[in-house]
Amino acid sequence: MDTRIALIGIIVESHESVEQLNALLSEFGEYIIGRMGIPYREKNVSIISVAIDAPNNIISSLSGKLGMLPGISTKTTYTKQ
Repeated sequence: MDTRIALIGIIVESHESVEQLNALLSEFGEYIIGRMGIPYREKNVSIISVAIDAPNNIISSLSGKLGMLPGISTKTTYTKQ
């Protein structure tokens, strides 16, 4: 199955969904290349970037599930291939 590389940018504005967010990232862990989290204490938000190599439907599924969590915003960027 063909895969694509994507970057999922996540902004956490409310910590009520952090447990669910981490559970989803663990569930899709086999596709995740790397993850970086930055707590921005001055603005009371966290910024997370997740690099992923997976089929389109897997990337869309993870991004969609993350975006439905309360207090979580996501944006996904794909490679062209």
